[in-house]
Amino acid sequence: MNGQRITAYLGADEWRLIHALRELPESNLRDRLWELLVELTDLVREPRCPRVQADGVPCASAQAACDQCLRVTDLLARLRDGLHPQRES
Repeated sequence: MNGQRITAYLGADEWRLIHALRELPESNLRDRLWELLVELTDLVREPRCPRVQADGVPCASAQAACDQCLRVTDLLARLRDGLHPQRES
């Protein structure tokens, strides 16, 4: 990451995430995490369904309840479940 300074107003959750990323020591793992976060953010912002819709145009909205949006939702759920496996009683 470069040393360029910017001014931004962040909410508490945003600041907590930025602070956590800044605390990570430089490593290949940190670089891979950064790349994953950027790519995941892009995917969640606009999943871009590759299928052509009834009107002949690919869906470009993350607001639709199509298969691609559902796959992204499922992927996020699996990632979260993998990080926080349920404990057996």
